[in-house]
Amino acid sequence: MHADVLVVGGGTGGVAAALGALRAGRSVILTEEYDWLGGQLTSQAVPPDEHTWIEQFGATASYRALRDGIRDYYRRHYPLTARARARRDLNPGAGWVSRLCHEPRVGVAVIDAMLAPYRGSGRLTVLQPYRPVAAATDGDRVAAVTLAHRDSGEQITATAAYVLDATETGELLPLTGTEYVTGFEAQSDTGEPSAPEAAQPLNMQAVSYCFALDHVDGDHTIDRPASYDFWRSYRPSFWGAPLLSWSAPHPRTLEVVERGFTPNPGDDPAEVVADQRVSGGDMNLWTFRRIAARDNFVPGAYASDITLVNWPMIDYWEGPVIDVPDAQAHLAAAKELSYSLLYWMQTEAPRADGGTGFPGLRLRGDVTGGADGLAQAPYIRESRRIRAEYTVVEQDLSLDARGGKGAVNYRDSVGIGMYRLDLHPSTGGDTYIDVPSSPFEIPLGALIPTRMENLLPAGKNLGTTHITNGCYRLHPVEWNTGEVAGLLAAHCIEHKVTPRGVRNTPDRLETFQHLLRAHGVELRWPDISGY
Repeated sequence: MHADVLVVGGGTGGVAAALGALRAGRSVILTEEYDWLGGQLTSQAVPPDEHTWIEQFGATASYRALRDGIRDYYRRHYPLTARARARRDLNPGAGWVSRLCHEPRVGVAVIDAMLAPYRGSGRLTVLQPYRPVAAATDGDRVAAVTLAHRDSGEQITATAAYVLDATETGELLPLTGTEYVTGFEAQSDTGEPSAPEAAQPLNMQAVSYCFALDHVDGDHTIDRPASYDFWRSYRPSFWGAPLLSWSAPHPRTLEVVERGFTPNPGDDPAEVVADQRVSGGDMNLWTFRRIAARDNFVPGAYASDITLVNWPMIDYWEGPVIDVPDAQAHLAAAKELSYSLLYWMQTEAPRADGGTGFPGLRLRGDVTGGADGLAQAPYIRESRRIRAEYTVVEQDLSLDARGGKGAVNYRDSVGIGMYRLDLHPSTGGDTYIDVPSSPFEIPLGALIPTRMENLLPAGKNLGTTHITNGCYRLHPVEWNTGEVAGLLAAHCIEHKVTPRGVRNTPDRLETFQHLLRAHGVELRWPDISGY
């Protein structure tokens, strides 16, 4: 198969990359390993993690269209109350983590609708479920990528002028021999204040298998997980409590705090104001990442709220899942951890009334689309990352390092983002690193490999470090990165230039940045402060 642009990986960045190239008039092959397009937004079942100003600015026009489409889908197809329907800033789940907590299937539906006209015209071919298994190179160019059907093993070879790696773990980088880095870089390499003296390539952020729950009458207790005894007695040295408990370190202060858990608390969805500048919103775990608040819907439509479990207790850091021979064993253990938390909640978790266990908690695999009851895919926080022409480092955007100066303004900015430097516990035994960030820009240099000419990152695999990945990994930034990669590939084909030539030639860079603005990509922040 052949197209102008091959996008390998149909996650949040991959979808945006395909849309960018398609809007620019190019033909695209988009591949995805799982049953749903959308990645962390859908198959990984993670509601959008977004910054304080997302409703006003700080996202591309197409990301804003995605968000508007999700709200419109609820208004058109769901039995909302008149009050909820009238809210311009409808938050279907009334979760505290985001102003737009929603069921994953709605994200899938809206993404499919955004891609539909291009599929109908024949300019977009979606290969699903396919994953990359091999690649051929010709010098510094990717010549072809071999893709295998996830279930049958059937193989397809795809070629394109530009190949975009939008996989969750940067899978094309080793297959193509593209130079990359993993884990924690050494301070001598990056100059980052929080980096260790020696590089730790296998020290990566925890992965998680998320799942959805409601709480209804009856006993919905799952079978006792095989490794339950291990996880029940597991007490990390930096945790200050058993992992399976309501106690955990506060990510920002590391103080051990007690979370609350009250299914269906009967709170008013309209009173929820998700603002991570004020709070992470995780003190009541039920409402933290709630994706359906039953009081947003007409009485009887939902028997219960639905909450999405992406909580501290399911972070798996016993071993990395990238560049190790036992990755599948670690992913299986991460699933066991998620099941063990659920079983503990159903049978042993202390309740506010003095009792134990919540047998009414019901696993909602129908909501996440996972055949085993969990999300279809693991939530991958940290990918392989290209060795780039420019690598974003901690001192570029840390509020502590930058003070009142704001983040670095890059001459080659191709987008903006904002999130705290939020690193979860890691496979090297590190606890949380969660410190304030300045609103930052995305430099084009972080999307250009040091050597390869026609391969571009389109997700979490751009040129960041272990530390700065902590804020470049979230939904709006991944979407922006992917969209720019797609637009850049199309621009280079049209004008017969290279990505490197665009970045390093002032008039070409100015032309490309003008194109980005025309597509609704914001390149600079207004004068605001970080948090």
